[in-house]
Parts: sequence; C-alpha cells; structure tokens
Amino acid sequence: MLHGWFMWFILLWTLFLIGSFAIGGYFMFRKFLKQLPKEDGKSVMDWEEHYVQQSLHLWHDDEKQLLNELVSPVPELFRDVAKHKIAGKIGELALKEQAPKITKDLVIKGYIQATPKRDHKFLRKQLNEKQIDVTPYEHLF
Repeated sequence: MLHGWFMWFILLWTLFLIGSFAIGGYFMFRKFLKQLPKEDGKSVMDWEEHYVQQSLHLWHDDEKQLLNELVSPVPELFRDVAKHKIAGKIGELALKEQAPKITKDLVIKGYIQATPKRDHKFLRKQLNEKQIDVTPYEHLF
C-alpha cells in the first residue's frame, strides 16, 4: 500500500485529471450542441457562418477596426471565436434591416446582443472611453 507523500501525489494527480477531463468535456459538449441541426435543418454555427458570408461585402475598415477594439478584452485564445460569433449577429441584423453597409450602430447593437450580460460592463467601459453615448442602446443591455 502507498504511504506518505507519494500517496498524496497520486491522489492529487487523479483529482487534477478528473477535473481537467470534466472541464474539457463540458466545453466539447457545448460545441457539440451548437452543431446539432435545429428545426430548419441548420445548426447555430451554420447560421452564424451564413450571416458572416452574406454580410461580408457590407463591412468597411472602420467597422472592422471598431469590432477588433471591442473584442480586445476577450482572452486571445477565444478572441477569434468571439469575433466570429459577434460578426454573425451583426450580419444577421444588417440583413434583416437590409442595410446598405455595416454601421457603427449595427456593430454596437450586434455586440450587445451577441455577448452575455456579464460582459456588458466591459462594453460600457470601452464605449465610454471612445466617447460613444450608450443611451440609445440601454434597452438592449
């Protein structure tokens, strides 16, 4: 039987592995759920990609730069995924409104709608730093 420090090492290592597998499995399961087709035959990720592709020609450099600045607080590892999700929501809004181009207003609306409420305080802070009035968007927060 194991005694002393080696027993504790094995016990802690086992707990670490179980915890790591649980966390990894949780995130993989979430991604799996997003890829399941809905009633219309497309998954959440399919629609996201559709809106990005359909609205790609509507983006201009200023709006791309604003989106990049708004997602800057997101850790670099997740930034591309977050930017794609937000761009999909912005594209969806632009297509629904039949906008001739993506505007700063659409970027802000899409960002608010695509992000969880816990991230809105960071968005408010960034918009205040950029001297953008958040009053027209209060109903979205």
